[in-house]
Amino acid sequence: MSITIRPLTAEDRSAWDALFQGYAAFYKVEQTAEMRDIVFGWLMDETRESYCLLASDEDGTVIGLTHFRPFVSHLRALTNCFLDDLFVDPKARGSGAAEALIKGVADVARARGWDTVRWITADDNYRGRGVYDKLATRTMWITYDMKP
Repeated sequence: MSITIRPLTAEDRSAWDALFQGYAAFYKVEQTAEMRDIVFGWLMDETRESYCLLASDEDGTVIGLTHFRPFVSHLRALTNCFLDDLFVDPKARGSGAAEALIKGVADVARARGWDTVRWITADDNYRGRGVYDKLATRTMWITYDMKP
């Protein structure tokens, strides 16, 4: 299957919405239309450094998305990239879309001079980790969350 990677546009709203709902369901996160409105607004706001790439199949059907943003590494005095979200329609899994999306983010990072693309995933996301293990190095870092 031929996969095309491109930036999100306002015209992609309904396709993006369906994929983002699928992503939330995959991680069992309750999500509302209002929450999706907020996120889509962030992605459309040129003053906010929050970006989205979409994957389309040869028919032009949007089959995957990724959200990403820059973040600084004070210790290394560089800007890196955090890949926040990655989701491929279950019907399109195995198509190469996930790998193409990650490589698309890497292309953006390279063009902007960002040093590293970093992401996290659930420990039990075995299918996703199979792709990630081919493209990146798993780190030894453990992630913590704290509500302020």
